[in-house]
Amino acid sequence: MVDPTGPDRPVDGDDDVPHRGGSTMRTGLRTWISTGGTVALTLGLAASAAVDVPGGGQSTERGRGGPPTARNVVLVVGDGLGVAARDAIRLATVGQDGRLAMDALRHAGWTRTDSADPVEAVTDSAASATAFATGVRTYNGAVSVDVEGTPVTTLLEHAQRARKATGLVTTAQVTDATPAAFGAHVADRADQSEIARQYVEVTRPDVILGGGEDWWYPEGDEGAHPDDPDDPRPEVSRSTAGDLVARAEAVGYDHVTTAEELAATRSGRILGLFANEEMFEQAPEGQGDEYEPTVPLATMTAKALDVLSRDRQGFFLLVEEEGVDEMAHANNAALAIRAGQALDETVDLVRDFADRHPGTLVVVVGDHETGGLAVENVDVEDESGDTGSTEPSVTQSVEDGPFTVAGSDLQFTVDWTTGSHTGGATPLTAQGPGADRLARTQHSTDVFDVLRDALGGRR
Repeated sequence: MVDPTGPDRPVDGDDDVPHRGGSTMRTGLRTWISTGGTVALTLGLAASAAVDVPGGGQSTERGRGGPPTARNVVLVVGDGLGVAARDAIRLATVGQDGRLAMDALRHAGWTRTDSADPVEAVTDSAASATAFATGVRTYNGAVSVDVEGTPVTTLLEHAQRARKATGLVTTAQVTDATPAAFGAHVADRADQSEIARQYVEVTRPDVILGGGEDWWYPEGDEGAHPDDPDDPRPEVSRSTAGDLVARAEAVGYDHVTTAEELAATRSGRILGLFANEEMFEQAPEGQGDEYEPTVPLATMTAKALDVLSRDRQGFFLLVEEEGVDEMAHANNAALAIRAGQALDETVDLVRDFADRHPGTLVVVVGDHETGGLAVENVDVEDESGDTGSTEPSVTQSVEDGPFTVAGSDLQFTVDWTTGSHTGGATPLTAQGPGADRLARTQHSTDVFDVLRDALGGRR
């Protein structure tokens, strides 16, 4: 079991059970030991690594008859990125004959995202991220614990046991559901200060970059980003575990708060907090919406790749663009597309890195669909929203656009069916060692299996 207050580090147990259904799951992480102890781990790593060939190919080398292993694994999550959102981004940015960087990856498939929640049929980000991070289906709101609340080993922890460097990059709070599922274990995703504490005292990723400074400082300590009590959503410091930035610095993190500080640091362990909460303002059009991160996702990702690639054993990196999801919740197609463009620019950067560093597995996937987004022709007779309503939840759902199809005279609109998540499968593209195993229909737990194997993890 886990001492939720102590600086413990996880050790794999031997009690795996089937995890595809909701009733029996991998219980995984049963034994924890003090960080002061000494643990001998026999990793059984493959004797040879699969080599990725520039241009998207890969060798067929396999260690000891098993699946190919990768030196580096980069998982890029477009939060809320369904197939229609991906096509809206394509049409608006590169046109019908263009190709997104995420669509240029060699292998393509899709993922089912059902959680094991006993009440809700559609997943939230926490349960979905837990499935990708641990191979376990769990209830909505859970962060890398199973339905009984037992912590389960994450890909980040598998990577650390393979002596690889690790990193988390997001435009959300660094303690939000998706990054949290790779670096922490809590029963409730809202416990963000506990997630931050576990980053600092338990899992210690080498690089942590994003927003969410409010969860690191206690009430009354504004930190580097002034609090805004007039914001419709509270933006005030609220750490329940004291000054977690000071504790991070005490264990070796270089704390940076601006793009200039991020560029200047030469540390191998970085905590970058660049906003109070998310690195944007999610709202319907004209109601305070903004997507202008002070440090773009591509900039944060480039720094993480630079730092993590210094490790001789390779690395695992989680990159998340949260803006697609949050803007879709607000039925704000213009900024959902802009966030998607930022995501694709980041994927292009990661692809370039992979081409220059053979043996890098790159996977791009959505954790769920948001908004029930549909791409439609411009048609004034086909407006599904109630333009006469004054109810915000109704008025924000009217069609957005028209948007111009890049490189043409054509236009399209974006229509919405909800401000919530939907149960549609999400597209996945990948290249590198083991990527061919993802060219299928699968559950997000199956994606975990491939990434764990690529990291040289225990089968």
